[in-house]
Amino acid sequence: MTPEGRVKAKVQKILLSRGIFPASKAGVFPEDSKGWYYMPGQSVYATKGVPDFIGHYQGRFWGVETKAPGKKPTGFQALQIASIRQSGGAVFVIDGDTTEFETWLDGGIL
Repeated sequence: MTPEGRVKAKVQKILLSRGIFPASKAGVFPEDSKGWYYMPGQSVYATKGVPDFIGHYQGRFWGVETKAPGKKPTGFQALQIASIRQSGGAVFVIDGDTTEFETWLDGGIL
């Protein structure tokens, strides 16, 4: 698994632990589901820079861009991150430390 792949797996584990399920499971979520997430695929037809995870949690829209440790978002990713934040959504760039994202999910102040 790549370094970024390990970060993605960590984020998925956090999401599932909080009752946030893959959007592909719509219709079969447990009754206590708190939200969903979607991982846009990478292809020629994909929109550049969209975060690796997008979703909602208890009515709040969010995105997570995962990076290998020490790496930074690309120019297109920075533009999408700024656009989501300008629209009132939360975006987190995670290269290993998930504390800020988990605090936000738990209702903490950013």
